[in-house]
Amino acid sequence: MLEIARDLLPLLRSGAVVAAVTVTNVARSAPRGPGATMAVTADGRVIGSISGGCVEGDAVLLAHHARLTRTAHRARLGFSDDAAHAAGLACGGSVDVVAYPVPPEDPVIEALEAAAAGRGVTVGVVLAGASAGQAMDERMLRLSVAADALAPAIRARDSLVLPGAYAGHDVLAISSAPRPRLILLGAGEHAAAICRVATAAGFAVEVCDVWPTLVTQERFPDAVRLVAGLPQDHLAGLDPDSLDARTAICVLTHDERVDVPSLQAALALPVGFVGAMGARATVARRAELLRERGVPEHDLARLHSPLGLDLGGSTPEDTAVAVLAEIVAARHGGSGMALRDRSGSLHRRPSATAEPAEADAGVSPAAPVDDAAASCAASVAPFPVPSRGAS
Repeated sequence: MLEIARDLLPLLRSGAVVAAVTVTNVARSAPRGPGATMAVTADGRVIGSISGGCVEGDAVLLAHHARLTRTAHRARLGFSDDAAHAAGLACGGSVDVVAYPVPPEDPVIEALEAAAAGRGVTVGVVLAGASAGQAMDERMLRLSVAADALAPAIRARDSLVLPGAYAGHDVLAISSAPRPRLILLGAGEHAAAICRVATAAGFAVEVCDVWPTLVTQERFPDAVRLVAGLPQDHLAGLDPDSLDARTAICVLTHDERVDVPSLQAALALPVGFVGAMGARATVARRAELLRERGVPEHDLARLHSPLGLDLGGSTPEDTAVAVLAEIVAARHGGSGMALRDRSGSLHRRPSATAEPAEADAGVSPAAPVDDAAASCAASVAPFPVPSRGAS
């Protein structure tokens, strides 16, 4: 639910009662992972998505049922490959979900506010028992769950099922990270285009250049920070604790006197990506100058230069997409290949090939959305939860 915090908060503050549907497990071809959430209001407004595909209709019905009954329900939504093809759909796969009411006084409101502000935060959702669907903020989680069990979700800022974590029942911990940080050294036209594209992709972008006339709010309206000064000095002044593997630094100055010391400083920082623009001859000369400065070979091997994937474009916007594509690929271990040239699963998640757990005993099929969805394997098991507000 953290991913939809910005849209969900105004509704809850207005007193609206909504229901959420959260993915707890995926099997085969499912584009969203555990923790993906959609919310549905009483008047049918849908916020977010759990698959972007054929199970959305059943998820909406399940959410309305949870809201009206004020109880949580678990379900398995999806199609077998054969059923999907018979219905004319592009792919099979299934997701396990839990649907639950989210009234305005829910204890995760503060967590949603933190997520909307871009801060890292963790919440939990009880998946079974009398408290199924109950949401827990991070304080409640820490009181209920052993620290060593919760730590991996917080450290990875990812979603993780914690077996038996609350009164013997499983808890889905949903953890979000602050926006990844992108530091652009150099404020030319390529930097302006990268800032626009990266901001749209969810990065918090800061820009530094020696020329104050270039580092302006007019040129970089989306940047979270603008600095006029030597880029290497800016890097030297950064708090290492504010940097992580999701941080990327791109050197775009095209000036040997600036980019060599900037790269030396960047490669010494605990960041996940360091890149630099330049022709191949420039790249080779910079590498020699960095060696002369004592930069070790293992650090030089981390440098992405020339910067960007080969997409064939030449405009600043084309270049920005190529640069962001390489940053994303490097972060997730992607190959940069066209998906049609690869084999195997499209979605690289450890749980993508895991079969979901058997549905609870006594389940009954959910009503299909329409004839095409009649093959959707949606098994719903109700769990009463404490009343948390009128519907």
